[in-house]
Amino acid sequence: MSAPNTTAAPPAAEPTLPQLLSGVLQQLPGLVSDRVHLLALELRRAGIALSRLLMLGAAALVLAATAWLALWVGLTAAMLAAGLGWGWALLVVLGLNSLAAALAFGKACAWARQLGVPATLRHLTAAPSTATGTSHEPH
Repeated sequence: MSAPNTTAAPPAAEPTLPQLLSGVLQQLPGLVSDRVHLLALELRRAGIALSRLLMLGAAALVLAATAWLALWVGLTAAMLAAGLGWGWALLVVLGLNSLAAALAFGKACAWARQLGVPATLRHLTAAPSTATGTSHEPH
C-alpha cells in the first residue's frame, strides 16, 4: 500500500493589478448596460404615470370648476331670493372671486421664489466676499 498523497496543491496566485483592472473593464459594459436598461424602463413607466396624473388632474380641474360655478349660482340665487338685486349679487360674487384670485396669485408668487433653489445656490456658490473683500449677493 502506498501512503496517501499529502502534498497540498500550491495556493493560487493572487491576481495582479493589471489583471484586476482588465477584469473590471470586461465587466463594466454589462454593468452599465444593465443600469441604463433599468433606467430606460423606469423612465418609460414614470412617463406613463405622469400622463395618467395629468389626465386625472385635468378631469379633477373640470369637475372642481363645475362645482365652483354651481356653488356661486346657488349663492347668487340665495341672494336674489333674499331680495338683493341682480347687480349687487353679481358684484358680491365678482368681489369675492377677485379677492380669492388675488390671494391665490400672491401665494403663487411667494412659492415661485422657491423654484430657484436659493438656499442650495447660496451653499454651492463661493462667496465673493472671501476673495475680494466685497459681497455681491443676489437679491
